[in-house]
Amino acid sequence: MKTHFQTVIAAGVLTLACLLSAPQAAFAQAAGDTVLMSNSLAKVTRAEFDVELQRLPAELRPGFANNARRVNDLLVRMLVQKSLAAQARGAKLDGQPDIALRIQLEIERQLGQIYIEKVEADAAAEFEATKFRFEARAREIYITDKARFARPEQLEATHILFDTKKRSADDAKKLAAATRVRIAAGADMGALAKELSDDPSGQINSGKLDWFAAKEMDPAFAATAFALKNAGDLSEPVQSQFGWHVIRLEARRPAAVPPYEEVRETVLAEQKKRFVDERREEAVTAVRKDPQTQVNREAVDALTSRVDVEAAKRAAGAAAGAPVPNPAPK
Repeated sequence: MKTHFQTVIAAGVLTLACLLSAPQAAFAQAAGDTVLMSNSLAKVTRAEFDVELQRLPAELRPGFANNARRVNDLLVRMLVQKSLAAQARGAKLDGQPDIALRIQLEIERQLGQIYIEKVEADAAAEFEATKFRFEARAREIYITDKARFARPEQLEATHILFDTKKRSADDAKKLAAATRVRIAAGADMGALAKELSDDPSGQINSGKLDWFAAKEMDPAFAATAFALKNAGDLSEPVQSQFGWHVIRLEARRPAAVPPYEEVRETVLAEQKKRFVDERREEAVTAVRKDPQTQVNREAVDALTSRVDVEAAKRAAGAAAGAPVPNPAPK
């Protein structure tokens, strides 16, 4: 028979669960409650799968569905999790007071996170709707700190790599030198890159490296590439941390400060992030500084273990074999 405490907790958890499940059910109905995977204990619907995708890092979501194995693995994990949860409910674990509290706290954690996401989404929408208000500030940032937007000198180049992990350094250097002779004699460097280069991207880009700054490359590679003067100049073999290269300069772009129009979106994106961060901090700070916050100091202090310093010293002395002084009489 449940105690009053168990009944209250169970009722609270049930209420919160219902509040959460109501919008989820509406979403599932709108999306189509198609069953994607099931077993004797549970099922995974398309709506649930779509919700689970939103938990992935934003950068992984766009291409996630391009890989059938990834999709299947996620569905299997979801089905296993739901099946274990079904077994937990079947064993009435969710009716135990401590577990009910864990469930309640987890729901509250999720709701708290969802509310913060709403605050951020609302702030982002407000920024976009009133972006014109931030335009003047963005221009001011650009004008007063142009050096921050300065673009360093950049090159476009083609290279062929002979990896020293696949062969000795001497053999890699000899191959690079022989390949340079062929290119200097008129051989197609792009075709040779596809045929010979140990850089995996060579099969796709024929050894072509799009605009890069010196700091983006291996120091030895960058020093050699930037020492080339004119488009078409071919380097002597150079060793980097990856192996031996032959490099041809394709184009050079001098250092410059791009016009405001080129960096406008970057500056506004920084403004937007700051605006959203401020709104999130305001929401959290309002809770932290709630004037109605009360602290049961006696109960809170009782949670902290207190160390008897004198007893600790006596114990340490006894362990070291030193005479143990008796505590002074009170």
